[in-house]
Amino acid sequence: MAQAVAAKKKREPAPTLYLWQGTNKQGRRVKGQMTGEGVQAVRADLRRQGITPLKVRKKPKDLFAPRKPPIKPADIAIFSRMLATMMSSGVPLMQSMQIIGEGHENASMQEMILSIKADVESGTSLAESLSKFPLHFNDLYVSLVNAGEQSGTLEALLHEIATYQEKTEALKAKIRKALVYPAAIIVVAFIVTAILMIFVIPQFESLFTGFGADLPGLTKLVISISEVFQEKWWLIFGVLIGTVVGFMMAKKRSRKVQHFLDRLTLKLPVIGEVMTKGAIARFSRTFSVMFKAGVPMVDAMTSVAGATGNIVYTDATLAMRDDVATGTQLNKAMVDTELFPNMVIQMVAIGEESGSLDSMLAKVADFFEREVDDAVDNMTALLEPLIMAFLGVVVGTLVIAMYLPIFKLGAVV
Repeated sequence: MAQAVAAKKKREPAPTLYLWQGTNKQGRRVKGQMTGEGVQAVRADLRRQGITPLKVRKKPKDLFAPRKPPIKPADIAIFSRMLATMMSSGVPLMQSMQIIGEGHENASMQEMILSIKADVESGTSLAESLSKFPLHFNDLYVSLVNAGEQSGTLEALLHEIATYQEKTEALKAKIRKALVYPAAIIVVAFIVTAILMIFVIPQFESLFTGFGADLPGLTKLVISISEVFQEKWWLIFGVLIGTVVGFMMAKKRSRKVQHFLDRLTLKLPVIGEVMTKGAIARFSRTFSVMFKAGVPMVDAMTSVAGATGNIVYTDATLAMRDDVATGTQLNKAMVDTELFPNMVIQMVAIGEESGSLDSMLAKVADFFEREVDDAVDNMTALLEPLIMAFLGVVVGTLVIAMYLPIFKLGAVV
């Protein structure tokens, strides 16, 4: 059923909010709002609820209304934890969603939760209702909820989902830190260099003009670069920004570009280690949660592929899925990818032999999450002196280039 839900979700357009009016079984006029994939779909949903639709129209956008706050992954994690906690305390699903929805500070979350609640009340399963919001509830989330509904372990699986999301967000934050820190330093270094070239070096250039003496080669080179910055600063900044934006757009639109950039990232010194360990941690954590929930291995691997955060590992996981579907053991399929360390493969092999694959994968995830922590700390400790040395060389070279003519003049005098 999980595959059917996922397939349905991919075929259907994104749900839209509709306003409706109709009459109930008692003949009384009722009205409300509902998400759906079209007017006819909303009318059909209303009829299933025993309501005769009279008018259904798309909810208009208020141009002057304040913009609703975005829904962040952390909001979904908190929602999962709150729902699991309330249901574990004996509060029914519908009442739990009503309390969480009405009490949520985020208006967008409130609207979405109450819309899901209304959908479930009409007879739709929770998994299918969640699948109508694919931006916030992905295939993995929907598959796990569906498994929980089918097995009667929804509360336990919601706790698993919440824990999984919390650990995943923590891992993403660490990886972002690993990427943002050096990028921010490089940007600051470039801006400082540009300011020196555009505003400081010209002051020295006007001073040297009065000397009437031949300038040292290093000074001439720096002045030439400064003149390029002064005349073409807009072009330099434009090319740099355009290149970054172009790569980002190409990565989103072209699978080949995305594959090239992701593979290049894995091969970068220091950063590549963080990205590799992060991808293995996500792979292991996601696989562990889904396998523990009772999702069949082949079905689970489809969701696992999308959770790795790197298209190289995504493609490898899909290839492994195809091998496993033909009867190959998971650990053998992992060897063929040449992306997983021997330790991971051996632990998976032990898990397959002992029937404890989910717990072995959880241990692998715990290990690599700690490894990411250590790698980020080591990277920060390594990059700080390197970046400071780089800045020192750049600024020092500029200072020497500007003072060489003064030293030369002093020697002549």
